[in-house]
Amino acid sequence: MAVANLTMSPAQFESLRKVVYKRSGIYFQDSKKYVLESRLSRRLEELGFSNFDEYLMFLTTGPYQTDEFQEMFNRITINETSFFRNEPQLEVFEKQVLSKLLEARKSKKQLRIWSSASSTGEEPYTLAIQLHRSLGVRLSDWNIEILGTDISQKALETAQSGKYASYSIRSMNPLILKRYFTEEDGFFKLDPTIMSMVRFELLNLKDAYAAKRFGTWDVIFCRNVMIYFDDAMKTHCVKMFHDQLADDGTLFIGHSESLRNIPVPFEPMPIPQAFSYMKKAGA
Repeated sequence: MAVANLTMSPAQFESLRKVVYKRSGIYFQDSKKYVLESRLSRRLEELGFSNFDEYLMFLTTGPYQTDEFQEMFNRITINETSFFRNEPQLEVFEKQVLSKLLEARKSKKQLRIWSSASSTGEEPYTLAIQLHRSLGVRLSDWNIEILGTDISQKALETAQSGKYASYSIRSMNPLILKRYFTEEDGFFKLDPTIMSMVRFELLNLKDAYAAKRFGTWDVIFCRNVMIYFDDAMKTHCVKMFHDQLADDGTLFIGHSESLRNIPVPFEPMPIPQAFSYMKKAGA
């Protein structure tokens, strides 16, 4: 039975929206109802369901609910990212934040960076390239840990493959592309050295307890994710980042995001294009 044009009733939409929010913290506005309908209708067809009530039952009960949530989440989210996205901000990271941290950590020679919504891996791999270029031959003297986490298993599998289409490298300097990628069958394969600098873990940002096991970070990136959160979920995430950030560490957020009205003691760095925050002194 074809269900390409299947629609949700207001009650079905509200139930599905609550499930998504409870599991991920992502809140779909009323205006996004059509997004859920269009992206999930094909899934209902694959499962042999004729309406969203049947799908909601499948999603919330029985032995497959965890797997199905992953499948659903892969379909309703857009992993829009690329290498060296928002380059002015990354320049602030490399030229100002990273240089200061490397100086401050020169005795222990240990640096930890968390890309908390790493999607298909372009962001943490970009940071690895920047570190590789900044440290050069000194890299082997350092213990560098870069962690990429995401709620989507499918996105993480792409990240771990290190294989990207041309769309992902569209913003990259040709010299960097030539240095760190090899073209294979129309795709671009990342240098194994850079891949070895990053590890990936499945993580739901709602789960602060699970995130806490990763310890303290010198830099945390959470870009272009909190735009999908309501104030309660934003506060939850920002508090979690604050708790896990080193006292002289830095939090980077997306250029369309803000911590305004979030009751967590961060203060913005007074640098244009930084979109970054540090802990308030004495907080």
